[in-house]
Amino acid sequence: MASSSFHFLLFIFGSLFFSHSLAKTTSFRPKALVLPITKDTSANHIQYLTKIYQRTPLVPVKLTVDLGGDSLWLDCDKGYVSSSYKPAYCGSAPCSLAKAPCNMGMCPSDPKPGCYNNTCTLNADNNVVDLGTPGLVGSDVVSVPSTDGANRGRVVSVTKFIFTCAPAFITIGLPNGVKGIAGLGRTKISLPSQFAAAFSFRRKFAVCLSSSTKSNGVLFFGDGPYNFLPKIDVSNSLIYTPLLINPKKLPGIDIKQEPSPEYFIGVKSIKINDKSVPLNTSLLRIDRLGRGGTAISTVDAYTIMETSIYNAVVNAFVKELGNHVRRAAPVEPFRACFSSKNIGSTRVGPAVPTIDLVLQNKKVYWRIFGANSMVKVSDDVLCLGLIDSRDVVGMRHSIAIGAYQLEDHLLQFDLATSRLGFSSSLLFRQTTCSNFNFTSNA
Repeated sequence: MASSSFHFLLFIFGSLFFSHSLAKTTSFRPKALVLPITKDTSANHIQYLTKIYQRTPLVPVKLTVDLGGDSLWLDCDKGYVSSSYKPAYCGSAPCSLAKAPCNMGMCPSDPKPGCYNNTCTLNADNNVVDLGTPGLVGSDVVSVPSTDGANRGRVVSVTKFIFTCAPAFITIGLPNGVKGIAGLGRTKISLPSQFAAAFSFRRKFAVCLSSSTKSNGVLFFGDGPYNFLPKIDVSNSLIYTPLLINPKKLPGIDIKQEPSPEYFIGVKSIKINDKSVPLNTSLLRIDRLGRGGTAISTVDAYTIMETSIYNAVVNAFVKELGNHVRRAAPVEPFRACFSSKNIGSTRVGPAVPTIDLVLQNKKVYWRIFGANSMVKVSDDVLCLGLIDSRDVVGMRHSIAIGAYQLEDHLLQFDLATSRLGFSSSLLFRQTTCSNFNFTSNA
């Protein structure tokens, strides 16, 4: 009886949080959805978290955002209770959509989420710690707020949202209370694909990570506008570049491998203070084994570069910074650190050389200013926020643009046209990713 009362109160809480009951949202078709993203530094690895409501009765579920993750996976070992959970039996539509093979093994206990006979399996990948394990596919209710692009709106729900039940150990490395991974990658069962299919809106989503641990960034599903206070629609000033496909999820020669769910862009060269950095440009291309290229990541805290690229960029940066700035001792995980005594400040962070990732032509580039290139590690030391790939286990890309370099930029991923739209630093426009209005309803 006590358990029933608890679930009833939890359901009421969930409904009040979203301001509308589920029954009132079934006939409403949103143009876009919105979720907050929180920067979390409690674990050894900086992570960006979001929260959805799931199950019947509804419960809040905290998740780490993985831009290149296949799908939604959750720890179902600890207290997963839902009257609306449905296992994905072998040969069913969810198994086909997920391209998940059948698992004929016997479940060692009574049937429950994550433990059913004759269901299909999918790998749950924890890319924060580079760990994966098979889990059982199922579906359940997922509820999130809609948006008009400027405010949070009424809640809407997907009644059969496909996800993977994973064992508890796979959550290693995630912050306390985080139950799994919200995968945003290029698959048919990622969050962007399932939400677009459920509500018939365009297969687009946008990410805007906050640099602050005290204010939320924002994740949009669907098209713009993307309005930030004070009345700035960032969708009007995006720069566009093609999204590239890596044909192999894992490096190797197996031609049956699936394409990578990660997002890649075609960096052609790198400039420091508008001066070209000498590089082996063949490393910037994705080879036939799926190695190389430039990926975009929210689980890599800082940009990682192949060793020769890293050394060339650091050497050019130091040269342009000048002899008046004194080098400081390295501070893990950074190797290039400097005294901040003779480094000034600007609207876009420390006054240091700009780093340009040059894309499809010399007129299209991603410019990284001091706010996104320099990391304050103490009151008097700043470090260049780049990581040498030899310090990273399992790195196979030549460049992985990390989350710190994404902060206070809006990135729009258009899955239908395979195009990335990205803003310059929002600091230039006197706003930030934490300036979306979550406090009032549309």
